[in-house]
Amino acid sequence: MSTNNITTDSGISIKETYTSADVSNHDASLAGQYPFTRGVQSSMYRGKLWTMRQYAGFSTAEESNKRYHYLLDQGVSGLSVAFDLPTQIGYDSDHPLADGEVGKVGVAIDSLEDIEKLFEGIKLENVSTSMTINATGFILLAFYVALAKKQGAGLTKISGTIQNDILKEYAARGTYIYPPKPSMRIITDIFEWCSKELPKWNTISISGYHIREAGSTAVQEIAFTLSNGKAYVKAALEKGLDINVFGKRLSFFFNSHNNLFEEVAKFRAARRMWAKIMKDLGATDEKAMMLRFHTQTGGSTLTAQQPMNNISRVTVQTLAAVLGGTQSLHTNGYDEALSLPTESAARIALRTQQIVAYESGAADTVDPLAGSYYVETLTDEVEKEAWKLIEAIDAMGGSVAAIEEGFIQDEIARSAYKYQQSIEDESKIIVGVNKFISEDEEKIPGFKIDDSIQIMQSEKLKALRQKRNNELVKECLNELTDAANSGKNIMPVVLKAVESYCTLGEIADTLRKVFGEHR
Repeated sequence: MSTNNITTDSGISIKETYTSADVSNHDASLAGQYPFTRGVQSSMYRGKLWTMRQYAGFSTAEESNKRYHYLLDQGVSGLSVAFDLPTQIGYDSDHPLADGEVGKVGVAIDSLEDIEKLFEGIKLENVSTSMTINATGFILLAFYVALAKKQGAGLTKISGTIQNDILKEYAARGTYIYPPKPSMRIITDIFEWCSKELPKWNTISISGYHIREAGSTAVQEIAFTLSNGKAYVKAALEKGLDINVFGKRLSFFFNSHNNLFEEVAKFRAARRMWAKIMKDLGATDEKAMMLRFHTQTGGSTLTAQQPMNNISRVTVQTLAAVLGGTQSLHTNGYDEALSLPTESAARIALRTQQIVAYESGAADTVDPLAGSYYVETLTDEVEKEAWKLIEAIDAMGGSVAAIEEGFIQDEIARSAYKYQQSIEDESKIIVGVNKFISEDEEKIPGFKIDDSIQIMQSEKLKALRQKRNNELVKECLNELTDAANSGKNIMPVVLKAVESYCTLGEIADTLRKVFGEHR
């Protein structure tokens, strides 16, 4: 690598030295003040540490429940649920397309029975739960609410987040069901329903994480994510919703990669940009202009070679998220390039957060890197480059049009290719992969899921269908068809359906018949 031409992963040139002359428009605002460059709370972590979540879910609801109790005992302050692929794309575990995938990358959830098992012994009023679910997010939210009602919880006290970000599925990840327009309608139905029924629930977590995992740069991650955010806000405004009400329940989900300073600059720039976007769209309440976000350390940065090195990577990424002012954080297990995280790897990942929180001093003062000539300049540079992309997307008519034209997908693919090329020509060093390679690799015990899980889930489904009131199920699904066709808010009908033990696949299939599938 030439010392004369060093750039960030987004291609921003880095000078050898930065001085006050480089900081053109110094943002003198404090944390908790518009445009929130320095953070959304005035005291940040002195007032309250970020929520320490551990993303978990595998096999059956019963097995995942054991891991949740373990994590709660270890000191996590919020749960984060991973779902298997059939659950994510609306198929019950006994569907032919679910073969070989049940319980593999997350927990299998087919009905309210599974949710009851998943949270057995956990009072939903006492935990904040994040659910990484998109196309079927409305169904999982209904399951969660139905269980909260069974527990006797006050719905005004229930807090958590559904990811519910379908636009990034079309652009980067692929777990969509319905075409973009009906999908956007479902999302705005959730906004509307939750604003009345679940006032503390974050109705969407607009996700840059998967955009970054697909190969985008840091600049692209925030540009495409904030553009998607604009599209959701505009859709909600068209439905007549109040931006000052639903705006407070929007949250974001970002990736944290290895370039410490670019990542901190990215988080600071994203807050400032979102505040301006919301103000321009008509928000007058400052709380509706705040960008609140969850962070996960970079899954795609983990290496199967020398996996113990991933503990160091996750530590750097944790520091970036904390120095950048995250509200909530999940740290990856060192073994995740090889398998689902073992209990031991999950514990080390959580301890990494706790060491940064209690031993590093990073949480002692607000936005500790503010005023750094380098970080302030980099924040401005990241913002400037991200606005260029947002303006290009706006010129196409917004995110939905840019996705339909393939613009966002092409930009991500180009960056992913360029990044891989830089690893292969060794202009980018990945320790243990293209430099400092060891012949004697340490064997790490993996965590594999047995294929018998599908048989167990299928047997549970068979028993459920025999004992429930199938006439009521039929009636609920007919009601759902009518609501979908008429344009009525579908959430009250979906809640009634899950409380009658309609399955996830039955609800998703009912809407497939009305909305069709995205190809």
